[in-house]
Amino acid sequence: MRVIITGGGGFLGKALATRLLQRGHLSADGTDERIDRITLIDVVPPDGLDDSRIAQLTGDISDQRLLERAVDAQTTSVFHLAAVVSGQAEADFDLGMRVNLDGTRALLEVCRAAGHRPRFVFASSVAVYGGHLPPVVLDDTPLTPQTSYGTQKAIDELLVADYSRRGFVDGRSLRLPTVTVRPGRPNAAASSFASGIIREPVNGEESICPVDRATRMWVISPASAVGGFIHAHDLPGERLGSNRSISLPGLSVTVGEMVDALERVAGADAVARIRWQKDARITTLVDTWPGTLDASRGRSLGFPQDDNFEAIVRAYVESREKGR
Repeated sequence: MRVIITGGGGFLGKALATRLLQRGHLSADGTDERIDRITLIDVVPPDGLDDSRIAQLTGDISDQRLLERAVDAQTTSVFHLAAVVSGQAEADFDLGMRVNLDGTRALLEVCRAAGHRPRFVFASSVAVYGGHLPPVVLDDTPLTPQTSYGTQKAIDELLVADYSRRGFVDGRSLRLPTVTVRPGRPNAAASSFASGIIREPVNGEESICPVDRATRMWVISPASAVGGFIHAHDLPGERLGSNRSISLPGLSVTVGEMVDALERVAGADAVARIRWQKDARITTLVDTWPGTLDASRGRSLGFPQDDNFEAIVRAYVESREKGR
């Protein structure tokens, strides 16, 4: 099998590539097939992946010529993770539209031109929901995104579904909860603080929390997110039917509960490194996202789910101690 991961230089892209290299195979129509090559596409070359099965392409996902170099008749699987994150897409409308919308359409078109219906796993977001939401968001809750990022993701989901209906790709879109704890440094995502309030205090650094303790979020660990991508790929298309969008199982926690879990794992000194400084722009964006979803369809399809937020914090601390 020949696999493509867009956004392959990012944290989730590299984590997915690492898991696939360890696994060594993917399933197509119930048959396990060996992974021969994984091509990582990103604006910066990924580091830390030294394996003969890894190939790299550096460039913009909206560059048609770059995509034509990447996708050919031997490409069996595409994991589309590349995106301009929420805060950046809100701040720069044209950039978000070019990368998040035009780039996805260009990638789907190149897959269509290849003519062999590759598996296509798209990283969407719970930001496709928004506005006045019910206490628990259902699969059939109307998509009313209140950000440009959420709008772009919602349009992309419709494109993936229609290209699948037409037989151009075998697609599936995963509505990701906020992924935490991400290693590295803060990024421009409005949800970046959800990792920062755990990561920085554990690392002995100060972190600013821009929202209230009562803010409720729908979150998932990196391990469950990566496992979800692989599980989505291996699911037979007939189990999805015409609805190609799946809300991944997550945890509904308040920011205060996240901080309480941090204290149980890392102690009061870590919590003391959090500075509460409300940011109206971030709060407005985050408040448009659902805090609780009914992910019963995702669970019935066998997607992984985290046990509790304390386990997520412990997993981050253990990975840090192991130098990963």
